Amino acid sequence: MTLRRRLTTLLVVAGVVLGLLLGGAAYVFAQLFDRQSAVTEDIFGAVVGADRALVAYVDAETGLRGFALTGDDATLEPYATTVADLPTFTALADDLSGVSSEPRLHETAAAADAAARAWIDDYAEPLIAQVRSEGPESVTPAEVEAGKQQFDALRASVGAFTDEVRDVRRDVAAELAQWTRYASVVVALLAIAAVTVGILLWTALRRWVVEPLDGLASDARIVSDGDLTHAVTATGPGEIADLARDVELMRTALLTQVQAVEDSHAMLEDQAEELRRSNRDLEQFAYVASHDLQEPLRKVASFTQLLQKRYGGQMDERADQYIEFAVDGAKRMQRLIQDLLGFSRVGRVGGEVTDVDLNAALAAALDNLEQAVDDAGAVVTHDDLPTIRGEFPLIVQLFQNLVGNAVKFRAPDRVPQIHLSARPVEDSTKGEWELRCQDNGIGIDAQYADRVFVIFQRLHAKDVYEGTGIGLALCKKIVEFHGGHIWIDPPAGDGTSIRWTLPSGTDD
Repeated sequence: MTLRRRLTTLLVVAGVVLGLLLGGAAYVFAQLFDRQSAVTEDIFGAVVGADRALVAYVDAETGLRGFALTGDDATLEPYATTVADLPTFTALADDLSGVSSEPRLHETAAAADAAARAWIDDYAEPLIAQVRSEGPESVTPAEVEAGKQQFDALRASVGAFTDEVRDVRRDVAAELAQWTRYASVVVALLAIAAVTVGILLWTALRRWVVEPLDGLASDARIVSDGDLTHAVTATGPGEIADLARDVELMRTALLTQVQAVEDSHAMLEDQAEELRRSNRDLEQFAYVASHDLQEPLRKVASFTQLLQKRYGGQMDERADQYIEFAVDGAKRMQRLIQDLLGFSRVGRVGGEVTDVDLNAALAAALDNLEQAVDDAGAVVTHDDLPTIRGEFPLIVQLFQNLVGNAVKFRAPDRVPQIHLSARPVEDSTKGEWELRCQDNGIGIDAQYADRVFVIFQRLHAKDVYEGTGIGLALCKKIVEFHGGHIWIDPPAGDGTSIRWTLPSGTDD
């Protein structure tokens, strides 16, 4: 059964039970309020009305006796007031008809009204007429005694009605007490039902929702901690079981993917190791080849130069041209091998990593380039440069290549201007400096911005600008060896702007 159906069934049953209890409570409290209203309003009003009527008749009888003794009409005022607004006990009994259907109540009320009317008609009115016609002295003691007895009968009838009303009040009060007990029971049942429903709801939610979700969460945590072989158990009602099955499907799919990734990673590791081995072999080959080529190439260059010096002009023009080609090729091959040897040494021949003052490194590079700078009439300026962490010889080589390139690729119509600057990288988490070499030379087209850092790549013919095509590739390798990167700014006016980053020194 699904969780929704279980909860719906439980809530419907709980709602029906609570609804029945609330309906019963409403009925009980309605009866309770009805009995309370009857006691405090209807019956109390009847008792007060009966007492007031009796008091009114007593006042009337007292006034009648005074008139019989004095003949003074002023003494008849209470009697006249009572007769003018004659109390009726039957009306009081009718007011209680909604409270009690006891026939005795109406019987005693009718008897009291009859006794009152008999006392007025049979005694009071004839006595008043007699006194007015014959005077007070005409009233005999026997007549007075007869009137007293007749009024006592009226009083007794009123008392019987009052007693009957009190009996009704006692019965209603007993019902009120009974309904009060019923109300207490209903309230207790409501409290018990509310607590029971709450316990049932909590137990159901704990067994149907909390415990299955806790189990699912525990399995998910185990899987998320890396144990992808841990199976996710499907427990609980339909929805949670479906969710657990979905998580299990996700786990199995993830396990398959992870296994595939691990296989790919192992393959990549093997390929990376093979690539590292190949790179080491290539670097070793380049170093050995360039180193071993130095001696025979030096002999070739020396003997071709000697041949040119000793026999130049003694052979025909074509022979001199061939000798010139050989000398030039030998010189270029020497430069290429030297550059290739330097390129292969970066990162392979370990040097000492220290705090390098870039001002000192630039000065050393400019000393090496003094002849080229003077010949070109170049002006090299720089800001105050920071101290970075690196290998001093490599940093000198970096500056030498960058400044040397700026001098080599100068514009023929203006004095070469080369400026170096530095600024801290604000958003760097490892602490870096960004350096810049700006010149006013011939510039580099944006489409070749990445190509110039590839080894042996040339943008100009060797007869226009000499070089081996290794200079900027060597710069890139030196910068990346120090953990930075190098790039060329998009063209913005004359010249070239090369930027690169280097790690900060320990004092920065």
